[in-house]
Amino acid sequence: MKAKETITRIFRVACRECGILLKNPIYGFCMVVFPIAVTIFFTTLMSEGQPLDMPVGVVDLDNTATTRALIRKLDAFQTSHVTDHYSSMEEARKAIQQNKIYAFLYIPKGTTRGMMSARRPTVSFYYSGTSLTSGALLFRDLKTITTLAGAAVGQATMRAKGFTQGQIKAFLQPIAIELHPVNNPWINYNVYLSTMLIPGIFMLFIFLITAYSIGTELKFKSSQQLMRVAGNDIYVAIIGKMIPQTLIFLTVMYAYIGYLFIHLQFPHPGGIWIILLLGFLGVVASQCFGVFAFGLLPSLRMSMSVCSLWAVLSFTTSGFTFPLFAMDSPIFAIAQLFPLRHYYMIYQLCVFNGYPWHIAWFNFMALGIFICLPLFVMKNIRRAMLEFVYIP
Repeated sequence: MKAKETITRIFRVACRECGILLKNPIYGFCMVVFPIAVTIFFTTLMSEGQPLDMPVGVVDLDNTATTRALIRKLDAFQTSHVTDHYSSMEEARKAIQQNKIYAFLYIPKGTTRGMMSARRPTVSFYYSGTSLTSGALLFRDLKTITTLAGAAVGQATMRAKGFTQGQIKAFLQPIAIELHPVNNPWINYNVYLSTMLIPGIFMLFIFLITAYSIGTELKFKSSQQLMRVAGNDIYVAIIGKMIPQTLIFLTVMYAYIGYLFIHLQFPHPGGIWIILLLGFLGVVASQCFGVFAFGLLPSLRMSMSVCSLWAVLSFTTSGFTFPLFAMDSPIFAIAQLFPLRHYYMIYQLCVFNGYPWHIAWFNFMALGIFICLPLFVMKNIRRAMLEFVYIP
């Protein structure tokens, strides 16, 4: 009989919460509209996989057939597009500072003559490191083209001396490299980044909405009414409030998963079931952390500030933009306190690489601990709901 009464009260609180969600448009925007907009924005922004035809400048003071052929080869690369020619390094430098180009190749006068006479002329290239992705890709292209230029001269010289093609190849490239990227052979940045940036932003919304929905009960002086509907049982009150939000967030999360892994066909050797489980754990762990944050600081303003800080720091400490093992050991330890870190580890181990579930046992356990965190602050939340006076 008691269990039936508890379920009835949870249902009443959930119905009350549904009414609040429908009346306040901020819930619809933060729980549905913004997550969908973020998903479409990031997946379309990187739809090509890699940045293509990034603007590159050239300072060709030699202006010979050899250097012009070199520039044409640079322009033929997929990620580089020669857009401007400059008469001096000063002009090219200003163009980089004005974001007109991301890099430029500097060919001094006498380069061709120096190559033909084996005097080893210097060809320089400069690139902007402000954007990590464009800088790395253009550095690769510029280094490749300058290396190929030197190899072409060496090949012509050795051919003139009577070396065979096999001897020339062995001398110029003694080691042949075969590159086989695992699980993402296209080196698609969309696969690397969208699968973590979007869930991280989802977690940000979940943190904030969870703390906001509980904190507004104090702000609008409806907390005691909530407790009466819940029979003064704080567990019934919190579970009833969270169930409608959980269902909405799970619907959006699973729609995101279907869009990425079924419609866009992102690689997932681990299978779809582990992705669905990971989505569930990510949503529930984020909600429970939001409840925990409010329980520690039962104030709308302070709890939302903590959730905002925690969500933003998650992007740095998760390890998907910069490897965590390369950071200081205290940061490595602190990173375990962020749900996104464990979400990322489970994704890369079990989904992206297809390893068995038990390989990520620590991260599954960590998300389970996050889900249990509200148990430690329920008394504090109950006291806040019944006794605390909201201070603007």
